[in-house]
Amino acid sequence: MADSVTEHGKALVEVNCARCHGVGKTDKSSHPDAPPFRTLSKRYPISDLEEALAEGISTGHPDMPEWIASPDQIEAIITYISTLQGP
Repeated sequence: MADSVTEHGKALVEVNCARCHGVGKTDKSSHPDAPPFRTLSKRYPISDLEEALAEGISTGHPDMPEWIASPDQIEAIITYISTLQGP
């Protein structure tokens, strides 16, 4: 069973990111330039997301909205995304 931090991260990405990104273990991204979160570790270390989330991710795909996360939200999001990464 997932812990509350992981569940909080899942809820955050479902509300803020799922419109474009695949945020689960098997779903596809609806936006062609938005990578599924389960593949992010193939692009860069997941820990590198911490700074981007704190400063407001404004890159990625061209129409990605800027969203600045709090430290607790960042921890939860990174914890959740880490559970999606393959071996």
